[in-house]
Formats: sequence, structure tokens, C-alpha cells
Amino acid sequence: MDSLTQIVLGAACGEAVLGKKIGNKALLFGAIGGTIPDLDVLVGSWIYGNEIDAMLFHRGFMHSIFFSVVAAFGFGWLVYKLYNSGKRQSTTTQKDWIMLFFWSLFTHPILDAFTPYGTQLFAPFTNYRVALNNIAVADPAYTLPFLICMVVVMFFKRVSKKRRLWLKLGIGISSVYLLFTLGNKLYVNSIFKKSLMAANINAFRYSTQPAIFNNILWYAIAETETAYYVADYSLFDTQKRFLNFREIPKMRDLQPSEYSDIKALAWFSNGYYSVYAINDNEYRYNDLRYPLLDPEDPDSSVFSLLLYEDNNRLNMKPFEPKFDRFDAVLVSLWERIKGV
Repeated sequence: MDSLTQIVLGAACGEAVLGKKIGNKALLFGAIGGTIPDLDVLVGSWIYGNEIDAMLFHRGFMHSIFFSVVAAFGFGWLVYKLYNSGKRQSTTTQKDWIMLFFWSLFTHPILDAFTPYGTQLFAPFTNYRVALNNIAVADPAYTLPFLICMVVVMFFKRVSKKRRLWLKLGIGISSVYLLFTLGNKLYVNSIFKKSLMAANINAFRYSTQPAIFNNILWYAIAETETAYYVADYSLFDTQKRFLNFREIPKMRDLQPSEYSDIKALAWFSNGYYSVYAINDNEYRYNDLRYPLLDPEDPDSSVFSLLLYEDNNRLNMKPFEPKFDRFDAVLVSLWERIKGV
């Protein structure tokens, strides 16, 4: 999920493990631990000269269970050595710090696995991407109550029972909401199946996910032998159906057999993608797991990459959102959430 959410979750883990011993410093170190996996964005750019490789490195090894365990021992040992000195000596143990970093590191990819982007939980043993698609990468309904509770925690003494109460409240509210999104996902899936049958769309697979910032408006894509079909549905729609199906042709101006980079991007998109030739050396790659900005334009995917040939490979230009006014996008999103 977004960086703020991971900071809040990491802070909660730090408080749960070491809050009674070191107070608000536990929140700080937990927040640092919760941020570490997302540093793979920087690490990827350092390791790889190719932007596609760097992008695919994100939510890979540094978001795995294996990394959470190994890094917890490394960071736990290091911070303990630095912290356990002077007046702080013997106030904590090395095990305390290992546990703090384990939980803040481990919960990060677990939470990411609920999002459409997904994460490679079992790297480096397999590149299988776990993506449950039940919560958006940024959802204020999950983050804000959790954040408020963690801020309140900071105002109580480390041994105060109220501090633990607010910690439990923050974890409890966010967890209940996450369970709600899972139930919502199952409900929306059932609606989409019925909608496909009613529209006589013979799809052999499909995917559903919530739109950004909410869990009310959902986007879905279905694949047939010749095309993709996309639609959206709000829980406030008067008819319990996905009604606005749009057909998107399976454009493959570049084939995976031609470039291994297309094969890698297709894996990244779980096979829901299109590639359009712009000119002799540039191509538009659309990740169709994400909504269209213009329902009438199949080439208006939110997640769109500009590819170009580079030394017998493909590379990509830095990702830029395909909209100029963020406020206009929010207004459009809000209007659709309200239902039709």
C-alpha cells in the first residue's frame, strides 16, 4: 500500500513490541522498519540500468518473507548495538529489536498482498505474485482511523494502559475494515459473474479490484479468446450489475516471443495488457488491470508505459500519470462512486 499506510502499520508493530520499554521511540523505529521494503525502488534503480528491470524489482525480493526474516536479524543486531549504550544499556535486548524489525518488515508485504499490485511473498524461491485485489493501494478508510489512533498513542506515558488501548483500537479498526473488503470482494465477484452471463460474454477468466481511495467503486476486466471486456460497478448503483461493458482489442504490436521484456511485463500485468505501436521505435504498453481514464478510448489506461528499443532490448521512459488535473479525476471518481 502507500507509504503513509506502511509507516503507520510499522509504527504500530514497533509500539506493540517495544512501546512499554522505550515509549515513542518504538513508534519511530517501527515506522523505519515499515518503510525499508519500499526502498527497493531506490535499490532497483542502483542495480539496473534498464528501467523495466528496475520497475519489476519493486515488490520482489525485498518484499518477501525470506527478506523479512534475514533483515530482521541484521537490523535488529545493528540497532541493538547502537542503542544499547550509556543510560540506555540493558533497557532492551537484542531479541526485542529483532522482533520489532521482523514484525514491521513482515507485515509490510503481507498488507501489500491484499492490493491489486501484489507482491512476491515467496521470493527468491519463486516469482509467484500474491495479489488478493480486495483493497486499493491507497484507501483513507483503512489508513486515517489507524493514523489517528497512533497519534493519540504518542500522548500517553509508555506504561499507561490507555496507550495499549489505543494501539489495540487502531489495529482492531483497520483489521475489521480489511475483513470487510475481503467480504466485499467476494460479493463483487458474484455480481460480475452474473453480469458476464447476462451480457453473453464467454470469458475464461476475469479480475476485479476496487478503484483508488475507496472500496465502493469496483473495476473489472474479463478475457475472451479475442478481446478484453472492462466495466465498473458502484455498491450504490440501482441495478446490481456491471452494465457498461467496453470491448478492448488484444493489441499485440510486440509479441513476448520477440522481446523477453514483453514477456516480463505480461507476467507483471498477469496477462491483462495491450501494446500499441506509436512509431518505428516507440510503443505504448497498457496494463489493463487498472481502469481506463476515458471509457471510449481503449488506449487510456491509468497505468501506461512508453517503451522504446534500446540495445536489442526494450526500455521505458519514466512513468507519468496520463492526466493533467488531479482534482478533476477526484471529482469524476466521486460522481461515479455515488452510483447510477
